[in-house]
Amino acid sequence: MKVAILTMFNGLSKTYSLVSVVEEHLHMLLGGGADVKVLVSQDCPDSERYGIYSDERIEWVKITNRLHGKQIHWVDYAQPAGRVHSSFFEEAEVIADSLCEALSDAEVVFLHDILYQGWHLVHNIAVRQVQARLPRLRFLAMTHSYPAVRPQRMDWPLSARFLPMPNTTYLYPAESGLPALAEQYKVPLERCRAIPNSLNLFGEMGEEVQRLGSRTDLLSPDILAVYPGRLTPGKQMEKAAALLGAIGSVSGKRVKMIFCDFPSLDIEPAVYKRIIRSEGEKYGLGGEELVFTSDLGWPDGFPHSGVMDLFTLSNLFLCTSYSESFGLIVLEAASRGNLLVLNQAVPALEELGNRLQAYFMRWNAKGFGMDTRETYLPSEEAYLREHADRIASLIGNNPVIQAKTIIRRQYNPTWIWENRLKPLIEQRPIEGH
Repeated sequence: MKVAILTMFNGLSKTYSLVSVVEEHLHMLLGGGADVKVLVSQDCPDSERYGIYSDERIEWVKITNRLHGKQIHWVDYAQPAGRVHSSFFEEAEVIADSLCEALSDAEVVFLHDILYQGWHLVHNIAVRQVQARLPRLRFLAMTHSYPAVRPQRMDWPLSARFLPMPNTTYLYPAESGLPALAEQYKVPLERCRAIPNSLNLFGEMGEEVQRLGSRTDLLSPDILAVYPGRLTPGKQMEKAAALLGAIGSVSGKRVKMIFCDFPSLDIEPAVYKRIIRSEGEKYGLGGEELVFTSDLGWPDGFPHSGVMDLFTLSNLFLCTSYSESFGLIVLEAASRGNLLVLNQAVPALEELGNRLQAYFMRWNAKGFGMDTRETYLPSEEAYLREHADRIASLIGNNPVIQAKTIIRRQYNPTWIWENRLKPLIEQRPIEGH
């Protein structure tokens, strides 16, 4: 499907926030396999193209900004009544001709503030001429600022900022603004849709996490746990896998464990991985819900900077270790907003956990001059499920962790593409509408 984005950018400076919004939409569209062209002003310098804007898959089209060889200077017609300058309709005509040529093979056109901004009035009128000439075109008109209050008196063509267009769906970043948007254009609320701005967390992270995110799903789990460590039975990673499996089973939440592992001399890595997987599967954690980074391209360990990025995405840290002298990784996980679940039987973890208000459980441990062996009554399974239920409740009732989780899961470009933009392009119902 050929999708056009009409921005009429004169430049690509990120100080203009719309540049970043369109950048994210381009990532979504290209990632979704759309055939994309971007329409900008004739005066937008090619030298300013960067990142996704310079992607060879994008057809970059410049729309004329000249009348009789002279540059068209846009006038901000924010007022709804009055007159336009003498060459206005000639300018709109030549722009419409240029747009028609550029959009002749398009099926869907995104308009970014074209119908809203007063200084885009000339393009607003041009787009309406294009719609008349190419009636099969579908328009998705995005408004990025609070909708304008519909005035009592309006004069043509200034009234175009308040008049609906055929075959057009009106978009706004928040559900709360849809009634005002519908009122601005006097259209039924059903013709308005919310398309939230996205936060591309991967875009701000290192290459290692971006690569990992392309190989396993890091965004959609309700509960994401990251456990960095050497593949040694002393870390008791199988206990962490079992607990997370129990959390998923009792809560019904989607859970995932990422082990950022590296080999040790204590045990053959493949053997210990099988033990960990077996324990996880016993409690419902299987398949893609349990991942070793050593299996995905990092056999000797995942970079520390990448681990810190993963802690930004995760919301639960399980430290079931048999022995720790301090537990720096606990501080690192806590600093990125993870609920801590620590082995209380390890003195260093109990000390840290008390200061950081961690949730405690007990597993086998090594203390000062003694080893402990835990006995669970009536069974270890009952013990895990009891604590799993409490941990799931703590995560669900913590507003900071919930905010972090919702942002990762539902404000990422993939979710917004699949649940908002893609259905619009394909003319399917949108979730929640």
